[in-house]
Amino acid sequence: MNGNYSNLGSAAVAAAVMLGGCVTQSTYDKLQEEKAREISSLQVQRMALERQLEDLQAQRATLEGERNSLQQQKASLEQEKAMLQQDKAALEGDQARLRAQNQALESQRSMLLSASQQSQAQYDALVADLNQELQKGELQVRRYKDMLTVDVAEQLFFDSGRATLKESGKQVLKKVADAMKSYDDKAIRVVGHTDDVPIAKGLQKVFPSNWELSAARATTVVRFLQDSGIAPERLIATGRAEYAPIAANDSAEGRQKNRRIEITLIDRNLLQESRTER
Repeated sequence: MNGNYSNLGSAAVAAAVMLGGCVTQSTYDKLQEEKAREISSLQVQRMALERQLEDLQAQRATLEGERNSLQQQKASLEQEKAMLQQDKAALEGDQARLRAQNQALESQRSMLLSASQQSQAQYDALVADLNQELQKGELQVRRYKDMLTVDVAEQLFFDSGRATLKESGKQVLKKVADAMKSYDDKAIRVVGHTDDVPIAKGLQKVFPSNWELSAARATTVVRFLQDSGIAPERLIATGRAEYAPIAANDSAEGRQKNRRIEITLIDRNLLQESRTER
């Protein structure tokens, strides 16, 4: 490039000589110096422009890098936004489910509280109806959760080794039937229990073991409750023989406690579930 500038200067001088005729050496030298200064100034300008171009290119590269970085940040933020929206939707779903569960639990709590209050009222009413017999010690009334159980000593209902209901037992059982008759939402389970003393040989033809005796006594009570006006669909009879004792059988007192009839009010839904399972 510098050579080009020199050639231009020489050509200019030569043209001046041709047009103006002969010039002095000083004039020629002066022209040469002027051209040299112009060339130097142009070179300086050119270098400055090249530096500016390099600076602009560097700035452009920097801006492009920043733009790419911003685009990456934008994409990352959009991805985070989408994830946050998904999390928000999931949390809203969880909140809705928790609200539904809370409402269900509150409803269940209210139902349990109502059932407990109803069970307590039934217990109080049953105790009031059987107060005289309770004071005599002829029976006991127990409450467990939503179940009410009347425990009757065997000797009040039956003679030893027998399943025929005694007159004294009929009077008490009639009161029990009257007290339980109005609880239409309940089933009545009657369970016969014995001690572990084997059936006497003279009675084994009728009751081969305590199984048959306990089941026969429970059935006798159920038949009496049915005859007293309780729907048979509400009644269950079962015998447990000596296999559900409440006391040790190693004493007369313990054996006497084990010889008993349990009459229990239970939820009628248990009967429905039992039929469904079969």
